[in-house]
Amino acid sequence: MPRTQVSCPNCRQPVVAEIDQLFDVNTDASAKSRLLSGSYNLVQCQYCGYQGNLATPIVYHDTEKELLLTYIPPELGLPRNEQERLIGGMINQVINKLPQEKRKGYLLNPQSTLTMQGLIERVLEADGITREMIQAQQQRMNLLQRLAGASDESVRAEIARQNETLMDAEFFGLLNRLLEVAMMGGDRESAQQLSDLQKSLLPLTHYGREIQSQAAEVEAAIKDLQAAGKELTREKLLDLIVNAPNETRLNAIVSLTRPGLDYAFFQLLSERIDRARGDGRKRLVDLRTNLLEMTQEIDRQMEAHRGQTRQLLEQILKASDISAATTQALGAVDETFIQELQYLLDEARKQGDLERSAKLQQIVDVLQQASAPPELGLVEEFLDAPDEKARQVFLEANHEVITPEFMDLLGNISMQAQSGEDKEFASHVAAANRQALRYNMQRNMRS
Repeated sequence: MPRTQVSCPNCRQPVVAEIDQLFDVNTDASAKSRLLSGSYNLVQCQYCGYQGNLATPIVYHDTEKELLLTYIPPELGLPRNEQERLIGGMINQVINKLPQEKRKGYLLNPQSTLTMQGLIERVLEADGITREMIQAQQQRMNLLQRLAGASDESVRAEIARQNETLMDAEFFGLLNRLLEVAMMGGDRESAQQLSDLQKSLLPLTHYGREIQSQAAEVEAAIKDLQAAGKELTREKLLDLIVNAPNETRLNAIVSLTRPGLDYAFFQLLSERIDRARGDGRKRLVDLRTNLLEMTQEIDRQMEAHRGQTRQLLEQILKASDISAATTQALGAVDETFIQELQYLLDEARKQGDLERSAKLQQIVDVLQQASAPPELGLVEEFLDAPDEKARQVFLEANHEVITPEFMDLLGNISMQAQSGEDKEFASHVAAANRQALRYNMQRNMRS
């Protein structure tokens, strides 16, 4: 986004801000999330301290949903011809970036909204999110804030009892998303508070108790599989499945071992059915039918997830700022995302597509940076100090961040360096590690 000099809405002093008026999902994968989160056109005035969104004309475009929305803040007091000039210019940008076959009639009839909230609601409605759903989400957010601010556990329990109907899958999903955002943002204190709140709320609600029960069954399934260890054969897997005490345990085992439920596995099950008699035979036949349905559903979900992941990656690649778009999509990064990213990167390299390879590598770089522990930068800075005296100055100046995590990371790097071929670097890291340990021990003795 371009940096522009604007006037502070409060004191009218000149300030510099990044201003974005055109949110085109077709060319910027992060446009929609920035708009919905309110993280756009933010002004921070160094003169009066004002912080907030700058009121500007907005155009939102989503070619897949054939949605073209406009909003002119009434407080700007723009005359009609000026409004048409500004909006028309942005719509022309949208049209010019579209291939001819995608230039449809909706582009000639942009829908104006009276308020910014109205524009956001139109965007959400196009995704199937109704106004009633938005209000219900706000109710859950308000309830979450009340629970987080409860004076003690008894008050929290009473609030939960009175609002149990709201504390459903959507509520716990919202809580989990807030927890993920705090963790990704490095806000450990908030993440810990949200984690503690989640643990305290689970036993207070019917849905929470169901989650706990399911989690216990999944944990039991994992222990059963771990007990089999490397000797987990198809025969042992079949025994675990046949002896699963309930549907939840069965689902957990099948989900964890889907690759093992192959043709040879079902052949073993069929042979066992052939040997069985009476009720035992019927139970195994029903189990086979159930397993076939479960594996087919898992495969459908995995394929759909791969498709969504591939679509997300392509949207990121189309974004004007790939690093920013990747950062916005961090919440969707999982094992499938990593696998698809690596597959696309390998294919681009095989085809000699240097431009696509470079863009995919940008995504990789952002993910590597995001997954790096926050202490890594400090450890690298400490190791860059040229001698013992400089390292001591660093330790004294940064004593507040010489945490157990810092010491653990430094120790791990030292151990890895010892097994490497660069003996000079290994010696340097070992000396730095010993100095940090000595400093930390002396500090602990003084406290």
